[in-house]
Amino acid sequence: MNNRLKDKIIIVTGGNGLLGRSILDRLKSEGALCLNFEISHSTNDDLTQVYCDITNPNSIDEALELVLKMYKKIDGLVNNAYPRTKDWGTKFEEIVFDTWKQNIDWQLNSYFYISQKVAIQMSIQKDGSIVNMASIYGVVGADFSVYEGTTMTMPAAYSAIKGALINFTRYVASYFGPQQVRVNAVSPGGIFDNQNEVFVSNYCKKVPMRRLGSPEDIAPTVAFLLSDDSKYITGQNIIVDGGWTAI
Repeated sequence: MNNRLKDKIIIVTGGNGLLGRSILDRLKSEGALCLNFEISHSTNDDLTQVYCDITNPNSIDEALELVLKMYKKIDGLVNNAYPRTKDWGTKFEEIVFDTWKQNIDWQLNSYFYISQKVAIQMSIQKDGSIVNMASIYGVVGADFSVYEGTTMTMPAAYSAIKGALINFTRYVASYFGPQQVRVNAVSPGGIFDNQNEVFVSNYCKKVPMRRLGSPEDIAPTVAFLLSDDSKYITGQNIIVDGGWTAI
């Protein structure tokens, strides 16, 4: 593995999750010092683990203050955390408006807040890269046929959040471009996570590569966008989906 992220201080939110673990492993293997912002652990001495509730602006402020006090800079941010209400995945007709609003607030609004704070710091540094984890369902409509024969569905809020996040990515990239701050999105296709066998079969029949993705399929693109190999790429949404959106 190359060392193209050597000495870079990179924050990954939600690093204990399925995608987060793989992203952290990949970034570390390329030399980055990764700071995992998570609600499910406490803060350690070197800040490789930082307690942070990304739904709470005060918690974000406290976590970022610790990072800047110790390391004086932030080279990269991966917005990966995925907070959601217990009724996430409710069918459209049954969605409670208050939980719709809560999910928008927890996900989209928290991405805005931490991106705002980190982008301001990066603009002072005149350098930095932010990667927002989006989705194919922020690009195209849901194919509900893959859920036939299961109790699964595609959450309506997910498409709204991810679609908004992709255009928010373009906005921040345009706004902070003069300060050499790059902002991009990565949109994975379906990721295998021991889902219902019927869903897996339905999905694999639809996608050109005939399989669900793995976290290891996604992490290299994140690493690329955080590295200097992508130093003239900003405002883009990189789709990693086995060809799902090509047909």
